[in-house]
Amino acid sequence: MTQRRARVKVPASSANLGPGYDVLAAALELQLELEVEETGEFTVDVGELNVPADRTNLCVRAFERLHSTDGLRFKLASEIPLAAGLGSSAAAIVGGLTAADQLFELGNSREELFQLAVELEGHPDNVAAAIYGGIVVCPPGSAERGSPLQAPIRLAPPEGVEPLLVLPEGEVPTSAARAAMPAEIPLADATANVGSVAHLVLGIERSDLTLIKSGLQDRIHQSRRESLYPRSMELVREAAGLGALGATISGAGPAVLIWCIRESAGEVAEAVRAHAGDSAEVFRAPFLSQGVDVTAP
Repeated sequence: MTQRRARVKVPASSANLGPGYDVLAAALELQLELEVEETGEFTVDVGELNVPADRTNLCVRAFERLHSTDGLRFKLASEIPLAAGLGSSAAAIVGGLTAADQLFELGNSREELFQLAVELEGHPDNVAAAIYGGIVVCPPGSAERGSPLQAPIRLAPPEGVEPLLVLPEGEVPTSAARAAMPAEIPLADATANVGSVAHLVLGIERSDLTLIKSGLQDRIHQSRRESLYPRSMELVREAAGLGALGATISGAGPAVLIWCIRESAGEVAEAVRAHAGDSAEVFRAPFLSQGVDVTAP
C-alpha cells in the first residue's frame, strides 16, 4: 500500500506595513517547509530548530485541527526567525492545516483554511499573507470560532520595490507587543493612519513610489511600542536618510522592513549595514507573490 505523503512550503510575512495595524501584511521570500508522511509511528523531526518536537509543536497542533496525527512523521525546516515579527507562528499554522488537507484530501477551500488559521492564530494579517501571498488587505471581523470572515483582498507586489530585512538582536514576544497597546487611540492619530493606509494601498496597486513613501507613516502602534525595540525604531526614523523610501516595524518586531527602490537596494543594504554595525543582520528579502505552496512529495 502506498504511503501518504505531503510537502508544503509557507512564506514568512511582515504584518502592519506601518499604518495598517492588524489589516495589512506582505509575504516574503523566507519559507517554512513541512513534510508529513505516514510511517505507522508518530514522530516530529525539527532538526536544529528551537521548537517543540512533540504534539505541542504548532504545525502538529494545527494539523490536528483537521485530522489525527497518529502514525505520522512530521519533518520541519525553516528559514523564518522566531519571535522576530516575521510570521513564524502563522507559517506553522498554515503549514499544518494545508498538510492535513492535502494528505487526507479533505477538500477545504482556501477561504476555509483561512478561517481556520485565523481561529488558531487570533488575528488575520500574517495567516492571510501566508495563504494568499503578495500583499493582503484583511477584512474586519472577529476571530472567534464560527464567526465567518470575508476573504482578504490580495494585491500584487508593487513593481520597482524590493524590501530589505534588518534583524536586530533580541526577541519581542507578541504578547508583550499586544500588552503595550492602549485601549484607545487619539482621533488625530487614527485619522492620520487612515490617510496613510489609503496612500499605501493605492501606491502598491499602482506601483507609485511617491504614494508608497507617503503611506508608510504610522501613528498608532510603532512609537507606542518603542521601548520594546528602541534600535529598530531608530532605524525606521533614519531609513530615508540611508537612501530608502522608508521603513516599517515588521509585525510585533524587532525586525524592520526597509522599502527600497529595486535599483538602489544593494546600496541601501550597504548603508544600513554600516549604520547597524554588528548589532543586526541585514539581507534582501523580496516580496513573494505566491502563498502556501504544495510541492511534489
